[in-house]
Amino acid sequence: MLEELKEKVFRANLQLVEYGLVVLTWGNVSGIDREKGLFVIKPSGVPYSTMTADDMVVMDLDGNKVEGRLNPSSDTPTHLELYRNFKDIGGIVHTHSSWACSWAQAGRDIPAYGTTHADFANGAVPCARGLTEAEVKGEYELNTGKVIVEEFAKRGIKPNECPAVLVHRHGPFTWGKDPFKAVENALILEEVAKMAVRTESVAFADESSNIGIEQYLLDKHYQRKHGKNAYYGQK
Repeated sequence: MLEELKEKVFRANLQLVEYGLVVLTWGNVSGIDREKGLFVIKPSGVPYSTMTADDMVVMDLDGNKVEGRLNPSSDTPTHLELYRNFKDIGGIVHTHSSWACSWAQAGRDIPAYGTTHADFANGAVPCARGLTEAEVKGEYELNTGKVIVEEFAKRGIKPNECPAVLVHRHGPFTWGKDPFKAVENALILEEVAKMAVRTESVAFADESSNIGIEQYLLDKHYQRKHGKNAYYGQK
């Protein structure tokens, strides 16, 4: 069942290792078949070095395991909630990449400091609010997804205009049109997070520094790559 999608999700998970976005088993990728209403996700706690495409787990949008001999990722309910609410996404990534996690652990948005960020997201990458004790002790992973959806709704952010979020005290989630694009966005997020830390370090050392991208420059870079009249890349 969904053999092609399983292979894609498996290879996308291996990219997390290739790009240095995970250590041990600290990450997962999923991909969805919208027509069938099923998604495929990495199994929980299985080392990347021994994992195969056959180990991928098929889930439905009610949270039931449809196929697979292993337990799905413990983050499956978070992926599920994002697929239910962000209707246009086709793949999701969660990592504990160190630079993005540093912002999440600080409970801070990643500000838009330059055009590299503007090419990626139309504004700051949001850090969602912290979960309450009741939310953590309840359906923790499901509530994580609900808090992400709540944050985007509260701020009026469209998921396709900012394909990433930081979960307070936890780490990043990214998404895209398919599992590979979601991994690409996780890699870009990590670089943007690193640049932002270094930008603040440089600015702190020089009180005359003026950081924060101008809105018109942010708009130009975002629109030239993602707008309806985008001209970046090949047609």
